[in-house]
Amino acid sequence: MSAIERTAAILTVGDELINGQLIDTNSAWIAALLEEHGWRVSIMMSVGDEVNEIVSGIGKCSDAADLIIVTGGLGPTQDDLTLDALADYFQVEKIWHEPTWQHIQHLYTLMGREASVMQRRQCFLPTNAEVIQNNQGTAPGTVYRHNGKILVSTPGVPGEMKHLLRDKIIGTLPHGHAPYHHHIRTAGVGETVIAEMIADIEASLSSAIKLAYLPSWQQVTLRLTTYDVNSINALESFAEKIRQRLGTLAFHPDAMTISEDIGILLRNRKETLGTAESCTGGYLAHLITAVSGSSDYYTGSVISYANEVKMTQLDVSEDVLQQHGVVSQQVAEAMAVGARKALGVNWALATTGIAGPGGGTPDKPVGTVWIACAGPYGVTSRLLNLKRDRLGNIESAAITTLVMLRKTILEAGGN
Repeated sequence: MSAIERTAAILTVGDELINGQLIDTNSAWIAALLEEHGWRVSIMMSVGDEVNEIVSGIGKCSDAADLIIVTGGLGPTQDDLTLDALADYFQVEKIWHEPTWQHIQHLYTLMGREASVMQRRQCFLPTNAEVIQNNQGTAPGTVYRHNGKILVSTPGVPGEMKHLLRDKIIGTLPHGHAPYHHHIRTAGVGETVIAEMIADIEASLSSAIKLAYLPSWQQVTLRLTTYDVNSINALESFAEKIRQRLGTLAFHPDAMTISEDIGILLRNRKETLGTAESCTGGYLAHLITAVSGSSDYYTGSVISYANEVKMTQLDVSEDVLQQHGVVSQQVAEAMAVGARKALGVNWALATTGIAGPGGGTPDKPVGTVWIACAGPYGVTSRLLNLKRDRLGNIESAAITTLVMLRKTILEAGGN
């Protein structure tokens, strides 16, 4: 079987996953692990705690892939039905597995307790199961090899699932060549603009190379992928053509985020940055300081939520606040200028707005945000009309402010 033909499916089990009570983080982690080992995930799905639903899910996954990873439904309670479903699917009996019972008793002894009768349900396993001891919990992992397919079952508890798959199971499975990825991260324009800019380059890609557009707020990541080791050099050549075409829209190759890219720009220019935040409440500073080594260029922030702080710490005049209102271009620019002076930095950013859900007016509805950037060559500001919830508006305002800073630095001759 070639690397390209190694397909996998992920099936997560639990009512809590399909009714929205719990977010499925297992599938993303499993998919990344499988890709590292040359497996291409072709399907992900979740089913409830019903034997027939689990059996049906296994069947659909088996039709779509050569490897099926099933997580969840292995606990000791009556709603944990994955073992019953596996026995049903393979048309085998469940039998008592004494080593699992000994393991459970040992774990409870270490906790100073006795294993309950209910715990014994976890010890009845399908007769065709290869049993993998779970060192971090009571439910074992199991592996089934049937009709050229491999099925792996693990607990849904993330720590236990990761332990079994990463430490004990993945190394026993056939491996292929992991796909090769090259990421080009951009900021400032949308995916449609980028697609139009590189349309001729994309049209010339060979069938062995795929280009994906991964948009997020004010940013787009281009991902070039190949499963063919002989196409890596060609992929890198296309990546370089795209970088040259996009110019300053593309981040530095070493930057994973816009904050990292700005850090590289500031470090190269030997310049410093500070922030003054109202509606974003420190989230802008958080994005900047999430980068290791940001103390090289970032000096600090003034969280001027109250007008008194804007006046006393940022020298925003009371007249400007009364005449134009807190959420205004004039106040945002005054905050940025004040922060640049107060913090003694080359560049200063400011945010002021209405994150919601309350506080809006007909003239300034929720989502109205002014952002500003003060630097060596003057002040730039922008009005945002955001339409997300409170946290989404805060995040969007902060990221857009960073995009504006990056653009301003580059227009000032950044490199």
